Amino acid sequence: MSDEILTIKEVAEFLKVNERTVYRLASAKKIPAFKVGNAWRFKKHDIETWIAQQTKETGDEK
Repeated sequence: MSDEILTIKEVAEFLKVNERTVYRLASAKKIPAFKVGNAWRFKKHDIETWIAQQTKETGDEK
C-alpha cells in the first residue's frame, strides 16, 4: 500500500484531466481528498481505489 501524497497537479496528470476538474471533484467530495491548510491533498492509494470503484460502477472494467 502506498502512503504517497499527491497534489492537485499530480492527480490531474495521473488521471489525464485538467487541474480544475480535480479541484471540482474534491470540492464536491466526489473524489477522496483532504485539505492541508487551503491546499487539497490526495493519498495515491485512495485515488487508485477510487479509480477501481469508478470502473466497476460504469461497467468499463476490462
